[in-house]
Amino acid sequence: MMDKGLVVTVNSDDPAYFGGYVNDNYCAVAEALSLNPDEIVAIVRNGIEASLMPAAEKAKAVADVDRIIAETG
Repeated sequence: MMDKGLVVTVNSDDPAYFGGYVNDNYCAVAEALSLNPDEIVAIVRNGIEASLMPAAEKAKAVADVDRIIAETG
């Protein structure tokens, strides 16, 4: 889907009730689809951009992702 230009996100719906916390969902999707780190980061960024957070919060979240990637990369 990403290769076709679709905005792909990974989400968690009511994890306390259904299980499947968002990090667990990312791990499962990455393993099932053999995603590389760049693809996972793109999905994380997509989730931030598709969220209903105010623009300033989105910018901070993307900056946090970029900082963490720089520190671990």
